[in-house]
Amino acid sequence: MAAHRKPRQRSMGGHTARTAATLALAGAATATGFDGTGHAEPQLTPAQVKAKVDELYQEAEAATETYDGVREKADAAQRRLNALRDETARKQQRLNTARDALGSFAAAQYREGGFAPTWQLALSGDPDRYLDDAAFVERAGDRQAAAVSQVRGQLREIEQLRGAARIELTSLRSRQAELRRQKKAITAKLDAARQLLAQLAPQQRAQITGGDVTLPGRASRSASDTRDALEQAGTVTAPNARAAAAVDYAYAKLGSPYVWGAAGPNAFDCSGLVQAAYRAAGISLPRTTYAQIDAGRRVSRSELQPGDLVFFYSGISHVGIYVGDGQIIHAPNPSAPVRLAPLDLMPFAGATRVA
Repeated sequence: MAAHRKPRQRSMGGHTARTAATLALAGAATATGFDGTGHAEPQLTPAQVKAKVDELYQEAEAATETYDGVREKADAAQRRLNALRDETARKQQRLNTARDALGSFAAAQYREGGFAPTWQLALSGDPDRYLDDAAFVERAGDRQAAAVSQVRGQLREIEQLRGAARIELTSLRSRQAELRRQKKAITAKLDAARQLLAQLAPQQRAQITGGDVTLPGRASRSASDTRDALEQAGTVTAPNARAAAAVDYAYAKLGSPYVWGAAGPNAFDCSGLVQAAYRAAGISLPRTTYAQIDAGRRVSRSELQPGDLVFFYSGISHVGIYVGDGQIIHAPNPSAPVRLAPLDLMPFAGATRVA
């Protein structure tokens, strides 16, 4: 029997030794971070946090506008579906009434025994009356045939309505699924922004989110003081009553919270604020920024008057109401309420006059 020998230990040398040492060093660095505190992502500066939060808010707002548009279409699909169902129910009721009438006629025919006309004439004590009655029955038969044809037509109409309702229901469910996807995307971006802001000290967060309203060349003021300050500074008067009513509404909503998808009366997103302001002025506007920019006459930046809608970013994802003195009122994002802001705060994309 061969003796069992302990394998010889091979020494690590050259390339093998260097590789092992490198892996061990890398592992130690990952595990300890070289200081025993554990590996962590590098801490962002306040400026980096602001840039990232602004990017997340802009992406979330673009998704919000898409969400608002899909919801508007879903609401319209729901209204059409409800109308189809109501019309189907009305036609079904008329059909039931017509069927009942046909059933009554058939039962009467059965009870009368269905004598042949010649026998009825032979047995009749008054042939002249029988002939009159026979003519009436013939006319009644024509009416019943017309009633049967009408019932068949009603059945076809009801089937068409039900087919249209099925198509509308499919469309509605598709839009509802899209709403859920958009909601998930928006929530994820807003959660990421909140987590970034939570890393900062309160003072740093206030600097990033803008804790107050600042007028050009003036000290910061609370939202409730803003309008008086602007009026004292010589704010341009709105060109007409409707534009003035929209501006008044926007001023009255200063300090209201931003809630994505909201259009008042107590919370708003950017396009929701614009829609609500002009609704109060008697003008119906579309729900989204993409549609609102085409709801009136385009004007240049140099032509702006109070009440004009001002749009921002290349994707037309944000809107505010111009109020004069180079200022807009807008609903910025979840970290800030409805507020006054300089026109130059965001990249100008266009403007529209709707009143």
